[in-house]
Amino acid sequence: MTQHDRERIRRLAAEVAAIAALPVQEEKKRLWKRLNALRPERPMVMIDQVCWNEMNVDNELTLQCEDRDARYWEWRLLETLYRWRHFPVDMVVEPVVRVPMAVTHTGFGIQVEEEIRSLDPSSSVVSHAYQNQFQTEKDIEKIQTPIAQHDEAETARRLEVAHHLFDGLLEVVPWGWEPYFSVWDPLSMWMSVGEALTALVDRPDFVLEIVHRMVQGYMALLDQMEQNGWLCGPQPWIHCTGGFTDELPAPGYDPAHPRARDIWTFGLAQMLGTVSPTMFEEFEIRPCLPFFQRFGLVYYGCCDPLHDKIEQVSLIPNVRKISVSPWADEEIAARKIGPRWVYSRKPNPALLAGPSFSEEAVRDHLQRSVEIARRYGCPIELILKDISTVAYQPQRLWRWAEIAMSVVTR
Repeated sequence: MTQHDRERIRRLAAEVAAIAALPVQEEKKRLWKRLNALRPERPMVMIDQVCWNEMNVDNELTLQCEDRDARYWEWRLLETLYRWRHFPVDMVVEPVVRVPMAVTHTGFGIQVEEEIRSLDPSSSVVSHAYQNQFQTEKDIEKIQTPIAQHDEAETARRLEVAHHLFDGLLEVVPWGWEPYFSVWDPLSMWMSVGEALTALVDRPDFVLEIVHRMVQGYMALLDQMEQNGWLCGPQPWIHCTGGFTDELPAPGYDPAHPRARDIWTFGLAQMLGTVSPTMFEEFEIRPCLPFFQRFGLVYYGCCDPLHDKIEQVSLIPNVRKISVSPWADEEIAARKIGPRWVYSRKPNPALLAGPSFSEEAVRDHLQRSVEIARRYGCPIELILKDISTVAYQPQRLWRWAEIAMSVVTR
């Protein structure tokens, strides 16, 4: 690594360290803890999954380093600084760099077979046409148990580089595997959404056998990660939202050997958004409970509309946050969620994507969510995510952030 690269990283790290030292960071942590304890002082706001290919204004995100490791950290720092300057909302900047441990796993032994189409070559948002690889009972045998692996030498190398770059400015922390749980996202790619949904009706036992095998694989993988001390520690963020809480880690926590009960996990079954609550419980919640129950807290849902499935989600005993997507009926969801869980509202990112941008529409959209949550006593967070495009006008996102904060602090 050249001296230029190291000096560039340390200049950026010094900026991040200065921001992390601001008293507002501890205040934001406190507010997230209040929300996650179901005693909120106000709605919280986060922005994530940004279309970064449209964000670079005045070269704020232009990489200058040459070394591969330096460029990795340069991007992480630039992204943090950009967020803080333009749409900080309730992000928390910590004086920490979390270095990913070289922990991987072998997967379930199935490679996705697909065709891809793209409209914008600079965007990672593409369309997929998947081939069904589960036609017969014998195909179920394709599902293998994932084997966890840790390249200790690579982890040591990454930590050495991080210490070289950040010592004296930011704390360097090794960061293990962050578990999330989805049977149906992989299945949608292995079978295609249409054929998987058809199989739920035509061949339910066949599909349940696939689901049970996958859950067993996830459980075995979690066992390996836990036994070897390869899990991450208590997360500051979980699925685009603040994970700060006084409830984690659990008693007996060993930072060198985190357990599932010390951390959050999140789960989702987006493909099952159109099935009945009964079918959702049979094919998702009941089979997956053994996995969820091992964790300290659970965030459930993503883009799937869950307003008619809250009763089923509530069977997860440690669930704390439930997603209310742009496709959900907010009123029904709020009435069922009430004060028992965090109402994790996902505002519609389409309001930033059209030919024009209406500040009034954004304000009305957010205000409606806050008012509905207040009416039913719901602790609420507003999580803007899945931002595929802002029509190459990043100022729209900046202004969305300002409007959102004015709504929740009014």
